[in-house]
Amino acid sequence: MKIALAQLNYHVGNFESNTAKIIHSIKKAKQAGADLVVFAELCICGYPSRDFLEFREYIERGEEAALQIAAGCTDIACIVGIPTKNSNPEGKDLNNSAYFIADGKISAVVNKALLPNYDVFDEYRYFEPSTSFKCIDFKGHRIALTICEDLWNTIENPLYITRPMDELIKEKPDVMINIAASPFAYNHDEERIAVLGDNARRYNLPLFYVNHVGAHTELIFDGGSLVFDKDGKVADELPYFEEAITYYDLKDNSSIELLQPTTSRQMRQSDIEQIHDGLILGIRDYFYKSGFKSAILGLSGGIDSAVVCALAAEALGPENVMAVLLPSRYSTDHSITDAEALVRNLGCKSEIVPIRQIADSFEAALHPQFQGLPFNIAEENIQSRSRAVVLMAMCNKFGYILLNTSNKSEAAVGYGTLYGDMCGGISVLGDVYKIQVYQLAQYINRYREIIPINSIVKPPSAELRPDQKDSDSLPEYDILDAILKEYLENRLSSTDIIKLGYDEQVVRRVIRLVNTAEHKRYQTPPILRVSPKAFGMGRRMPIVGKYLS
Repeated sequence: MKIALAQLNYHVGNFESNTAKIIHSIKKAKQAGADLVVFAELCICGYPSRDFLEFREYIERGEEAALQIAAGCTDIACIVGIPTKNSNPEGKDLNNSAYFIADGKISAVVNKALLPNYDVFDEYRYFEPSTSFKCIDFKGHRIALTICEDLWNTIENPLYITRPMDELIKEKPDVMINIAASPFAYNHDEERIAVLGDNARRYNLPLFYVNHVGAHTELIFDGGSLVFDKDGKVADELPYFEEAITYYDLKDNSSIELLQPTTSRQMRQSDIEQIHDGLILGIRDYFYKSGFKSAILGLSGGIDSAVVCALAAEALGPENVMAVLLPSRYSTDHSITDAEALVRNLGCKSEIVPIRQIADSFEAALHPQFQGLPFNIAEENIQSRSRAVVLMAMCNKFGYILLNTSNKSEAAVGYGTLYGDMCGGISVLGDVYKIQVYQLAQYINRYREIIPINSIVKPPSAELRPDQKDSDSLPEYDILDAILKEYLENRLSSTDIIKLGYDEQVVRRVIRLVNTAEHKRYQTPPILRVSPKAFGMGRRMPIVGKYLS
């Protein structure tokens, strides 16, 4: 049996585009001599559809698309993911399903059994879990078809009370196929390979796994679809962060032959390489799928805005990026020259709009109220909000989308101004620690100097008061980021972090800052997720909670 894996970039709710892509890939696979072409989980509607799934029309349009796909699927079979109506009146209204389509009709339906309801996943909100399991016979092979999480209930961390493959293996399948929507995190590729390889070894069966690629607001899908032999060894690995279709011959003895050369397997990317490529995809798809073309950002001469500007120029083209220099009375000359050097290196557009007069006007208007009071954070934030007013005015006038440039370290401890530097349409670095921002800058400069060296080596500063440095308000970033990672990603308590050797006073202060800044993060733009635990949809905390604050 000749199998094609189609790793495609879908668009949530865009049934026309998704259906056209699927039909085009079926035709392409048919021309290549494939017997079966496999697509990803919920590919017909896109993932995650979230509360779109609560609309009856949405489900009906998916069914119409499936019938259209079936009409074009003759002399070849395909597997597609789709939300379907639950035929049982008891339980949730929907199933997360896979259609097996052959000879122009839907010949089998498999429903997902294990529904993730943690971190960014919310499937039990919509779907009823399957409790019945049956293999599919096709072309002399018996297929154990599962959907994403159905293969993730490992012995080491059993989240569910059942394991679908334990039931399917009783029917003596000779191949496993898993269709998935597995979001990107910089450590997830290795975890994915380990879990899937364990399944192939456990059941002594070859495994074909197909993932989404592309970004849907916060969530980035990295592709990296996989084929394993029955010993659990990787037989092929599709490219990351790009579409691909590959072909294999599954022999009667369950051996696998690669039929068509694919991108040769490269050495595993470093975390920073993955983060870089993921952010590029995240920016590009946010703009393309939202119908936007041009980005704007405030360019300070510092490292955060420089990295965002470079990423945006690569993702959208420098001609579609407007960098606005917004010097204040406290901006240094080198901040302007560093920003101008970056603009020259990238070839993007730029403007200079000094904010001193704008901020002075706000302070003059507030003079009766502020009279006799010392300069403090109020005047600092007026400057930051003045910059936001300028940037949003240009968005309204010229149709730009504002890129937020705050990093994860700042967002974690609330080191930013609401309605000032924390505003934007999408947060590019909101899941990237400050130390990782420096690593990104070095990676961007791997072939030539794009980000000026001075932007990388100078002490970071918001430049909202004389001689201001981030270190005046925060621990050094190497210490801060290490504590944040233990708290946010590893979910260690302050007591556990202190036991690792960190200063007790610093740890308790950092965690207090994180928890008291929740109201700020609640009002920030969506954050491109690149880590196992990002702020946003995957981290749900009470705003007025007292714990550790």
